[in-house]
Amino acid sequence: MYTILLLLLCIVFIIVASTRFKLHPFLALLAASLLFGIFSGLPLDELIKTINDGFGSTIGGIGIIIIAGLIIGTFLEKSGGAYTLANLVLKIIGPKRVHMAMGFIGYFVSIPVFADSGFIIVSPLNRALTKKAKLSLAGTAVALSLGLMASHTMVPPTPGPIAAAGILGADLGQVILFGLMTSIPALLVCILFAKKIGSKIFIDPAPKLTEEQINSQLENAPSVFKSFIPIVVPIILIVLRSFAEYPTMPFGDGTFKYAIGFVGNPVVALLIGMVLSFTLPKKLDKEMLSTSGWIGEALTSAAIIILITGAGGAFGKVLQTSDISSLLENNVSNGNLGIWLPFLIAAGIKTAQGSSTVAIITTASIIAPLMPAMGFDTEVSKALAVIAIGAGASLVSHANDSFFWVVTQLSDMKVNQGYKTHSLGTAILGFSAMIVLTIISLII
Repeated sequence: MYTILLLLLCIVFIIVASTRFKLHPFLALLAASLLFGIFSGLPLDELIKTINDGFGSTIGGIGIIIIAGLIIGTFLEKSGGAYTLANLVLKIIGPKRVHMAMGFIGYFVSIPVFADSGFIIVSPLNRALTKKAKLSLAGTAVALSLGLMASHTMVPPTPGPIAAAGILGADLGQVILFGLMTSIPALLVCILFAKKIGSKIFIDPAPKLTEEQINSQLENAPSVFKSFIPIVVPIILIVLRSFAEYPTMPFGDGTFKYAIGFVGNPVVALLIGMVLSFTLPKKLDKEMLSTSGWIGEALTSAAIIILITGAGGAFGKVLQTSDISSLLENNVSNGNLGIWLPFLIAAGIKTAQGSSTVAIITTASIIAPLMPAMGFDTEVSKALAVIAIGAGASLVSHANDSFFWVVTQLSDMKVNQGYKTHSLGTAILGFSAMIVLTIISLII
């Protein structure tokens, strides 16, 4: 109980330090990591190693992706490619449906792509659409983030649901079916929330360009096809890699599968997209690639996001070392909660340590031996349990989640605005999904 109380105090510290006292989130997260480790009794040498490991592994996993994604975004923005795409999408869906468009774009992108990567890839398009439609970036950004989170936690082939299905022995086809049936209605609720919150919190989707400047950008902008290439190619490569790694081995087990596995790695795929983005300007000059040019601007933005993301990873690693999952198992598993039990355990672990994938895998490992006692012994019930875990792992995304910082930093949100929009939205997503899943379980 002491460890859980200490965790709550650290979360409060992060919130208060970064909102009331304006402490930089990087320092707030780092301080929370040290405080939690010291007061939880973690040996000091192990604490420092844990912080370094968490910081390094997080940056190692997403650092290059953030850099490449921001370079793609910068070239799309500066060349006018983002506005070309915005014009096309607005013609198709209309200016009143931007929230719906961003929600479902995020949903489909995040099925093969990690939510962090998906947000980075689509964010420039979102800004351009939002600016063109004269909406608040707060609403459209949260629609995008919740769309990404919905499929990331509940629809294979994202790693978490696939791992949980394997641990619980669930049929992957049924997991996909129930994941779609559960997450899409939940996303529709989230899109309504995004529209509502966007009407209350206004964030100008910078850059602040006039209509004349936008038209000027469009005159010199690349074509729609050319503008799509740096975004679409990385996504296609990552999707192909996911297909190649299916147990049925649709591409065989030879050189082609190996090649797809390499170019479809998110880091390699985003780097390919980055190189393709260099074709967007009418003329690529050395100044664009210099430290004071477009590349330099992108790297400066990336540095801030990477530092904050790494500090969030360090905090999450310290929490994982304290064995939060065992405490939650002991406190929650005694109640007769049915399908809500895996949801509550996953929600507790996600909220405590930040990573949805870690929460999904940890929860699946916890409830695997409890499945027969809980009555989850049929193929359908096993699949429902996987989706319940995924729904729980979608909430609550806050200060210790790298995705929270990617969303807030790329959307010009203050930390308290991030809690009111993205964090609250993930809670709505998780509970909406569980209500839908509960109805499905009663019908089936």
